[in-house]
Amino acid sequence: MIRVLVVDDEALIRTGFTHILNTVDDIEVVSAVPGGRAVRTVRESHPDVVLLDIRMPDVDGLTVLANLRSMPDPPVVAMLTTFDTDEYVATALRSGAAGFLLKDTDPEHLPHLVRTLAEGGTVLSSQVTRTVVDGYLDRGARKASALRFAARLTERERAVLVLMAEGLANSDIGERMHLSTGTVKGHVSAVLSKLQVGSRVQAALIAERAGLLTLPQDGDTR
Repeated sequence: MIRVLVVDDEALIRTGFTHILNTVDDIEVVSAVPGGRAVRTVRESHPDVVLLDIRMPDVDGLTVLANLRSMPDPPVVAMLTTFDTDEYVATALRSGAAGFLLKDTDPEHLPHLVRTLAEGGTVLSSQVTRTVVDGYLDRGARKASALRFAARLTERERAVLVLMAEGLANSDIGERMHLSTGTVKGHVSAVLSKLQVGSRVQAALIAERAGLLTLPQDGDTR
């Protein structure tokens, strides 16, 4: 059972997401709270996945994200936004968010996105814009820096990176490459270390900038 916490200042959003996710057998919304109660609720309920509003009046979503990421065993966090060009999105990705999705995401897709997050994959809304991607890395060193980092990877690590960027969890990468999950985990750790990033989303965006893949314009996961 995947345990989910929904954090949003709007009761309608909390109720809607809770209803949608609780209709499937393998997901349970353990709580749905406004931002001010998020950190305490995570400590009390130990969710696997947190869907966190990036803009809230009582507490900033980025502040909540930082607090959650500082925990010894933090949950996976995906940011919720009503704007696909929200200026806070790039900052959230740098800070360790596993991705972001729009609040008007198709209800039929939402459980799949949560499963992807719980399995260690990444989630980006289908409406993620090139503006967000281009703004992710410092302007002065985008392509050159990404190429330099990518050159540190072995051929197998590059293959793992491409599959990471597709949003695949370690077990799925293992099946695709005929490797054990433990071996894949080791490769993922090496990739993150060599790229000097803290999340799979960050690695995926460096891979795109280095020309290892083309970010899709359609589809909800990568």
